[in-house]
Amino acid sequence: MRREPHENVATVLVDPALLRDLEIELMELDLWVWPVRTAPICVDGPRTAFQVRRRLVEAQRGAWDCAAGWTPVWISFGERWASGGDPLPWAAHRALWDVLDAHAEQVRFQRRLGGVRPLVAPVEKAAG
Repeated sequence: MRREPHENVATVLVDPALLRDLEIELMELDLWVWPVRTAPICVDGPRTAFQVRRRLVEAQRGAWDCAAGWTPVWISFGERWASGGDPLPWAAHRALWDVLDAHAEQVRFQRRLGGVRPLVAPVEKAAG
């Protein structure tokens, strides 16, 4: 039995006031922010975002109540971090955790990765 293709991501709750700046900061490190609400792999993005946010907040039993209205995002790793079929290098993990730690007041996350179907940006079709 083969495992379905997947992509390693961190699931993070982000204060909407920080989202744009965080996205730019992570982009410089070849780390990509995908708001769950608009992720290309979600059939019903708003519902999926609600479910992800609720699951994360409730799992913390009150510790993350401040993030109840924040934006759930997946953060994926760009080509810079890829090593063929090898696992992500620890440097990739460290780069991500360091940025998130620097914004501790406006993000909530656990230091682990999950897997989602590959996140592929929509390709513009050439005018023909």
